[in-house]
Amino acid sequence: MGRRAGVVLHRESEQLNLLVGDRPLTFEEFVRRFGEDENVELIDGIVFGRNSAHLTHESLQGWLLRILGIYVSERDLGIVLGSRTAVRIDAFSGRLPDILFVRKDRMEIVKEDGIYGAPDFVIEIHSVGERKSRIVSLIADYIRVGVSEIWIIDLGRKVLRVILKGKRGYRELALRKGVLESAAVEGFWLRVDWLFMDLRPKETEVLSKLLGWRLQ
Repeated sequence: MGRRAGVVLHRESEQLNLLVGDRPLTFEEFVRRFGEDENVELIDGIVFGRNSAHLTHESLQGWLLRILGIYVSERDLGIVLGSRTAVRIDAFSGRLPDILFVRKDRMEIVKEDGIYGAPDFVIEIHSVGERKSRIVSLIADYIRVGVSEIWIIDLGRKVLRVILKGKRGYRELALRKGVLESAAVEGFWLRVDWLFMDLRPKETEVLSKLLGWRLQ
């Protein structure tokens, strides 16, 4: 383990599942060849398979996707997509965020086969046992294309990493409790501890707080 420029480095042993051709695959070739049923990403022209998500991951993703999707729809703020929508990073790379949001005034970047530009907000869920290098690489790619707000939900450490774009670059917060209001999605907030509960509040209860709904 070494330290340089404030970054702690760890030596990791990780297994990779990848498909390599005789030349780098372009993003356009990638989205034509691989459909929504195939859990893969494109990194530097190489197709990387992603591990199947655990129940905890899927449960949290579904909960967040329903809440954020309904909230954005009700407020007419843009579009929310999840898990199988490719985001173009560059000519030879594409990522599939667990959840992404694009503002209404930037809908021109949303195409039938993917997102051709930086989403305004991305959520990634880091499951227990998932490769650390993938999360580091994800963050680097999202910063490179200019995503305004990134949430990394670390289920193992029970911490929410929030990476925000500002006038002087990016800054990061690490939260375990409290209320977090999104900078990218107007008026949207969540309690951090909800993300790590075994039994989370019902979606209707959360939406009633966000939208002022009256529950029967």
